[in-house]
Amino acid sequence: MKARAILNPRAGLAARRALEALEGHPAWRGIEVMVTKARGDARAMAADAAAAGFDTVLSIGGDGTANEVAWGLLGSDTALGLIPMGSGNGLARTLGIPLRPDRAVAALAGAVRRRMDVGMINGRPFLNVAGAGFDAQVGADFHAHGLRGGRRGVMTYVRLSLLRTWSYRAEEWRLTAGDGGFAGRALVIAFVNGRQYGGGAIVAPGARLDDGLLDVVVIEDAPRFEIAWNATRMFTGSIEQFRRYRHLPAKTARLSAARPFPHHRDGEPEEGARQLEVTVQPLALGILVPKATADDPRGPFGPDNR
Repeated sequence: MKARAILNPRAGLAARRALEALEGHPAWRGIEVMVTKARGDARAMAADAAAAGFDTVLSIGGDGTANEVAWGLLGSDTALGLIPMGSGNGLARTLGIPLRPDRAVAALAGAVRRRMDVGMINGRPFLNVAGAGFDAQVGADFHAHGLRGGRRGVMTYVRLSLLRTWSYRAEEWRLTAGDGGFAGRALVIAFVNGRQYGGGAIVAPGARLDDGLLDVVVIEDAPRFEIAWNATRMFTGSIEQFRRYRHLPAKTARLSAARPFPHHRDGEPEEGARQLEVTVQPLALGILVPKATADDPRGPFGPDNR
C-alpha cells in the first residue's frame, strides 16, 4: 500500500506518539511522512498524493487538518484516514476511531474503505458539521484564545461556552432548506453531515454520511434556563425530543441575516458573511472506517455502502 501521513506539528507530543505507533506497526512500514508549516500545506500535500496515485493519506492533527487533507483528495480514489489529535474530533467519534494515537493507528490498519458525502458552504468543504449562531461564535472565541497562547482542549471550550452564554443574543435568520425553511431567532443553525460536534455532543442522531443529504438542524431561541436544562440531551442522543429542535433534511440550503455573521466549517472559524449557500457532494471522498462501524446497521453508512 502506498501511503502518506500529513502531520500538523501543533499536535505536539500526541503527534510524536502517533508517528512512533505508525513506525512500529507492520501495516504502515515505509509510510511517507510530511509535516505542514503553514495553512494550505495539508491540502497541497494531499492533492499531490492523489495525483501520484497514493492509496491512502493519513491526517495527523485536528479537525482543521483533516478538512484540509480531505479538500485535496475530493473526487479522487485516494482514501483519507483520521488519526485524531484535536479538541473536537467529531467525525472521528462518529466513525468509531479511537482517540488514543496508538489505538487509532491499529484501527486504521484493519479498516475498510467507504465513500462519504462532503458538504460545501460558500464553495468550501466541510466533512462533519458547519453552521452559524452560538457554536460559531464560541468557535471564534476558542480560536482567538488559542492565538493568544491560551490552552486548548474540551474544558477550555466548555468554559468559553459558559462565558459566552451570558452575552450572546440570538440572531434573526432566514433559512431555506430543501422543501422546508425557518424564519426567526435561533440559537444554532447547523448543517450536519456526520452526527456530532466535537466532545461527543450529538446534534443529528440519525444522520448518515452517504445518503446524499445534509441534516439541517435549527435550535430556536429560548430562555437560558430552558437551553441549559435541555443541553444535556446532546450527550444522551435525545436532542430531537427538545421542543425547540427542528430537523430539515436537504440537498441544498441558504441562510441569511441582516448583518454579517460568523460561521464555521468543521469548527474552524470563517469570516463574517450575510449569506451562506450550502450544498452536498455525494460520495465525493474515500474514507477509512473501522470494520465494526462500517458493518453496524445503526451506524453512519447505509446498507448499499457496506
